[in-house]
Amino acid sequence: KMESKRLAIINGVPYGSTGKIVKGIAEVARKEGFETFNYFGWTKRYRKSDREDTMVGSFLGKLKHHYLSRINGKNGCYSKIDTRKLIKRLEKFKPDIINMHILHCCDINLKLLFNYIKKNNIRVVWEFHDCWAFTGCCPHFIVAKCDKWKTGCYECPQYRSFSLFDTSKKMYKLKKEIFTGIDDLTIVTPSKWLGELVKESFFKEYDVEVVNNGIDLTLFKPTEGDFREKYGLKDKKILLGVAMGWTNKKGLDVFCELAKRLPSDYQIVLVGTDESVDELLPDNIISIHRTANQIELAKIYTESNLFVNPTREDTFPTVNIEALACGTPIVTFKTGGSPEIIDESCGIVVDVDDIGAMENAILDACENNKLSKEACLNRASQFDMWDKFKLHCDLFKEKKEKAYNEN
Repeated sequence: KMESKRLAIINGVPYGSTGKIVKGIAEVARKEGFETFNYFGWTKRYRKSDREDTMVGSFLGKLKHHYLSRINGKNGCYSKIDTRKLIKRLEKFKPDIINMHILHCCDINLKLLFNYIKKNNIRVVWEFHDCWAFTGCCPHFIVAKCDKWKTGCYECPQYRSFSLFDTSKKMYKLKKEIFTGIDDLTIVTPSKWLGELVKESFFKEYDVEVVNNGIDLTLFKPTEGDFREKYGLKDKKILLGVAMGWTNKKGLDVFCELAKRLPSDYQIVLVGTDESVDELLPDNIISIHRTANQIELAKIYTESNLFVNPTREDTFPTVNIEALACGTPIVTFKTGGSPEIIDESCGIVVDVDDIGAMENAILDACENNKLSKEACLNRASQFDMWDKFKLHCDLFKEKKEKAYNEN
């Protein structure tokens, strides 16, 4: 009989998309026989009822880490006291496997954590949700058109988004030193696109597995609603965009241009906006700041003719999957992992920044009905979140079985 299995999961925050992923992985892992320990950094949104989570860190520690790193770019070089407390908890728990997620939330001292992992030869599954781990400071670099990360970051074109001074060269060197040298590390990416980038980085010696993000198909499904009636859109072709933090990186300017070009019977609707975004939008775009819940969002997806995603920088946008799950086809830019979510039966991919091609794809999809609802639903069935959580846990089991056989 295999000995007990102990899994420690480390993620910066307990909420948002990665928070949901971590909770789902932990739930499935427990069903698979793992004892789990969830760590996340300090947050005011912590609910004491979340007993499966353990908050390690402090308000002052995170505040100091945040502001110092905003000055000098050294995210991951502070929080020594809080990280030592985390390590004490880990030493008591004695994990067989550590499953890491986002580590750049200003609450972990990277050198201390990785020294502990290396010293104790702990097996690691590290889930990359962006590119931060193998760059000097950037979570994404596509819009900046920068590939310095392949050999060594310096003179970062985006450093002012993260700090007052450019420390990308120093941080790249430090990350490479800290992150490499683990005996048993598997990197998991949500898209083939990100997986291929990892293989070009200083992580190229490690195994890379692709496990797509999933969604809750019991929530996102064809759902009847009164959205068209409420906004007087009975005879309109609705083009939907959904994002958090609308900027030109998400394609806000593309929607503004499409609003000028498309016929009057087409209506653009953007969800996830705010008052500052409203000021940038033309009058013929409907702006919805937020929905009451995911069911209301599913109703909007369902009543839309097409989901349009002109994102210029994305790892694997789950909004695409949500749209498919509600039977709504997609037009997207060829960027990041976005094209991987669809095939020719349920979506159209156009080159980044080719607004003319996107306009033609929208007209083609809506006028010729070439993309079917059934195809969308079939495609979405491949992204059930519980199936994806199980794939993560299969990796943990493989590592545990490997360790058992070696012993």
